Amino acid sequence: MPALPVTFSEDAINSSVKVQFEAFIDEHRDALNRCLDGLTEEEARRSLVPSRTTLLGLVKHATVVEKVWFDEAITCRSRAEIGIPATPDESFILDDDDTIARIRQAHREACEASRRATSTLGLDDVLQGNRRGPLPLRWVYLHVLRELAQHCGHADILREQLRAG
Repeated sequence: MPALPVTFSEDAINSSVKVQFEAFIDEHRDALNRCLDGLTEEEARRSLVPSRTTLLGLVKHATVVEKVWFDEAITCRSRAEIGIPATPDESFILDDDDTIARIRQAHREACEASRRATSTLGLDDVLQGNRRGPLPLRWVYLHVLRELAQHCGHADILREQLRAG
């Protein structure tokens, strides 16, 4: 499986709005995946806040986010059919066999599946499979970008705490 594509939002300035959205989303996908760079398995799993949020858990959660917004919302398959947790909180739970390599690969594969699922869609195409009801792809892209940006910020803070500790 190839690495996430190298995209820079600056390169998309004169591109279509959809390409611009995708460039920003890909930058944040890549940044979140890279938050695990150079960490030991113990560091990636270390709990530094009262919630279930860990660096490895953030990337695992981001994998579920991809599947919610670009599988469930597009295909209308249930979370059980997709094989993902029913709630966002559950998506942070780490299993014994969750490793940095395994979670990163699952995240990369989910991101690639998301790109394929949206490749033929326009920003005004309506996705029918979300619990909120029908939503245009434009709204979904903005929501995913917001969520990824928040989680990248969380990851930055957790990495700072690891370095300070």
